[in-house]
Amino acid sequence: MQAARNTLGLLELSDISDIPVAVGAGAYRGGAGDVHGGNGIGEVSLPPGGAPDPRTSASLLWDLARDNPGTLHILATGPCGNLASALRLFPSLPSLIASVTVMGGAVRVPGNVTPRSEANIHDDPTAAAAVLAAPWPVTLVPLDVTMRHRWTEDDRAALHDGGTPLQQTLADMLPTYFDFYEPRLGVREIPLHDPLAAAIAVGAIAPADAPQLPLRVDLEGAVREDPAAVSSVRTVLALDQPAAPIILRRILGIRS
Repeated sequence: MQAARNTLGLLELSDISDIPVAVGAGAYRGGAGDVHGGNGIGEVSLPPGGAPDPRTSASLLWDLARDNPGTLHILATGPCGNLASALRLFPSLPSLIASVTVMGGAVRVPGNVTPRSEANIHDDPTAAAAVLAAPWPVTLVPLDVTMRHRWTEDDRAALHDGGTPLQQTLADMLPTYFDFYEPRLGVREIPLHDPLAAAIAVGAIAPADAPQLPLRVDLEGAVREDPAAVSSVRTVLALDQPAAPIILRRILGIRS
């Protein structure tokens, strides 16, 4: 429910009222309070926004896909449980989806939960395996690339100086994230995990190296290259230019 509240509040700040938001199933088992704050947004308070859609997340996705066949692009920036549920309930869903972009995994670099696993995949490995194996075009945006593209405090200040309520609120969410990463990176910077995946999904940033890899998700949540894997996944390993300034300009271009 917290993620739905956060999304509705951000849409309210953006003066957007025509996007349906469903409550996802279950809770994030790994917990992320130390990383993102207890409410997932650095303890910032948002306006209440509208009411969530009464449909389940799986039913909402199915209805949108049926009404807009071949045009939906799905972005998954957390554990894949809701997508896996939709696949179980609506097996023909992949035929209606244009693409799926998943932020998660650590393919050729260390993980951030265990030596081999990344948080989103580790939280629900079975769901992630189902999403990567489904017959739709999947792009994986793993730690291999996201850890190399970061914001600094100067970027946060520039975001705040954008001046809109949305931009200032987004900037106010970030100190908790900076506080988490500073002792781990040795510098006060934050990797742009989810924003980078979103930028790739909408075509704002182009990969320079994104091979189709045979990937297997094991029960520990590690994403492994395996020639026998049933999943062939476009995996972003490098970009054609720095992502941080592009993402900042994109958000500063939002006027609400």
